Amino acid sequence: MATWEDVRRLVAGLPETDEHPSYGGHPAWRVRGKAFAWARPLRPAERAALGDGAPDDDEPLLGVRVADEGEKAALLAAAPGVFLTTPHFDGYPVVLVRLRRIPAGELAELVEDAWRARAPRRLAAELDGRG
Repeated sequence: MATWEDVRRLVAGLPETDEHPSYGGHPAWRVRGKAFAWARPLRPAERAALGDGAPDDDEPLLGVRVADEGEKAALLAAAPGVFLTTPHFDGYPVVLVRLRRIPAGELAELVEDAWRARAPRRLAAELDGRG
């Protein structure tokens, strides 16, 4: 089960990131001013749209950027118990992640991929050069 502290630890290992409050004061993480991950509670209209499939009110949800709509569709199809979306994100390369259901290794890969989707190419190359 992943936690917000896991997300913070993973983000801290990526170059030029910061934590900044997002809408409603929820944490969001950016690379050079571009958000790539954020806490994303559901809004009432989203809960209504999801119906019985909506997560519990207290279930932590992480919004993350993905490379494109194809990757979004693949994640949603591969693990519908972990990943979800709402009509609010139609047309956007974003998925919501149920933190309590994603294995730590998958979370690490997802956070880094989200970072790469927003980081400048030179910065991503710098990260590749560290390994």
